[in-house]
Amino acid sequence: MSYYPPPGQPPYGSQHPPPQQGYYQQPPMNQQYQQPYGQPYGQPPPGQGYPPPQGQGYPPPGQAPYGAPPPQHGYGGHSPQPGYGHPPPGGPPPGQGYPPPGQQPYGAPAPGGYGQPPPPGPGYGAPAGPPAMPSLGYDLRQRCPHDMSRAADDLRAAMKGFGTNETQLIKVLSSLDALQVEGVKQAYQQRHKRDLLKDVHGETSSYFRDGLEAIIRGPLDQDCHFINEAIKGAGTKETLLDDVLISRSNADINAIKAHYQQKFRRTLESDVKGDLSMKTERMYDMIMAAHRDEESAPVIPQQVDAWVQEIYNATEGRAGTDQLTVCTVLAKRSNGQLRAIAQSYKTKYHRTLQEVLKKEFSGHMESALMSMVSAAEDPAKYDADRLEESMKGMGTKDVRLVGLIVSIHWDKQRLQQCKAAYKHFYKRDLAQRVQSETNGDYKKLMVACLGASY
Repeated sequence: MSYYPPPGQPPYGSQHPPPQQGYYQQPPMNQQYQQPYGQPYGQPPPGQGYPPPQGQGYPPPGQAPYGAPPPQHGYGGHSPQPGYGHPPPGGPPPGQGYPPPGQQPYGAPAPGGYGQPPPPGPGYGAPAGPPAMPSLGYDLRQRCPHDMSRAADDLRAAMKGFGTNETQLIKVLSSLDALQVEGVKQAYQQRHKRDLLKDVHGETSSYFRDGLEAIIRGPLDQDCHFINEAIKGAGTKETLLDDVLISRSNADINAIKAHYQQKFRRTLESDVKGDLSMKTERMYDMIMAAHRDEESAPVIPQQVDAWVQEIYNATEGRAGTDQLTVCTVLAKRSNGQLRAIAQSYKTKYHRTLQEVLKKEFSGHMESALMSMVSAAEDPAKYDADRLEESMKGMGTKDVRLVGLIVSIHWDKQRLQQCKAAYKHFYKRDLAQRVQSETNGDYKKLMVACLGASY
């Protein structure tokens, strides 16, 4: 599928510079899919406490960042941003003041480093580190720098009068980034005095409608909608809850909590609390507290050894399992620290951390803790595995599939890494796999979000 607008027409909003991408807290990987950082699974990145052998650059000198997608242009006429754990090349534009002058760049290691004692900092002996920026679309102060009037007019034309032009809806909406979709909604309201979400709801149906509405809500509002869907009614859909909350940055968790309360007039914590058992509730309290160590904090080997010992003493080193101790250790660690913990545990006890979690836990607490470790060790594989879980077996879990694809598609580099990992581990093209599990306009929308032709 070619990117919209049609050939020969200038990209929408092309007179404006592209918006700045936020962080997604994920490491880069090779386009053809390599193990993260070119190291064995679980190896922390260079500078994070366990240095790689001499001569192994990150990435090799002269090469583009691993997993960088080819230039593409959609509404707004800009190339996909380099996000998914990386700031834009060269840092933020002059004058943005983010971070403030005189402070370290966001994501830079905190003072100290390998083998050095951590500087004073809050929380469980962890060093302080500059906080990550919210992901694109999670800071409501951000505004779309493009004029989205034509896109809004095209969407209205697709739904006005008799019948609906579903192809037009797919072309326009699947090519928008998180800020552009907010710009389109505003332009649609201003120019046509109508609500885009309500119009799409009235003109479409089934999972095709769910996908379009997920895009229109944008990443932050969709996360809150998804959480509410997971906990309302009888029973909790814990897997959907995990898809939103596990392995998120403190900045994104705080944004989700604030928007959830504004949207539903209830706190996220109170809604989740009423749906879970006591120990699982305590684990989610830790996750929603947004007290994870920042990715900018160095990984200190002495701390890693202490955390590994705590996990062992709470599981294999005793009769019965001290579940809350394990939850406390894992839920508060950064992805870099979790990678180091997993590697150190295997080195010391000759078993993977996942094997221990499977043996010592069960049910939803097991799957949530496994997700924390898996998302930290290999985020692209974690995305690929979740997508496969939503499609394998009898019947497709369409609600989850829609949520995952729309969530991943916002970040083009993350999407490229996910597709490469899926092909590596499942020996099949992700778009073809999705096509085999979906149909009609629903299939066309999902494949378009994956950047493929249908």
